[in-house]
Amino acid sequence: MASPNTMNILTNDEVLCQQALAQLHHVIDPEIGLNVVDLGLIYELHFDEDPKKITCRMTLTSQFCPMGDVIVDSAHQALQQALPHHQAEIQLTFEPPWSRDMLSAAGREFLNR
Repeated sequence: MASPNTMNILTNDEVLCQQALAQLHHVIDPEIGLNVVDLGLIYELHFDEDPKKITCRMTLTSQFCPMGDVIVDSAHQALQQALPHHQAEIQLTFEPPWSRDMLSAAGREFLNR
């Protein structure tokens, strides 16, 4: 069963999750200027060993985000770089819908400048 980590991201492997999140911190929403982790866009990272696969369930700040494809593609590339022996899959969802409550403390500080 998946368990929440310190950032409320569900995962079944804390070590691999931290490796993936370190790389996902480099994926920036170009309209906001903040990374997808601190924005709270990553809901779940699930790791399978056979076959080696990462499933990332994530959202966007809006269903109509004009940069959505860029953000999803960048997240996919970041996961492939973080764990090159795994195949990454992005599952885009809008349930629950994103809200400012999902921001990390660093994200709130960044947006309140």
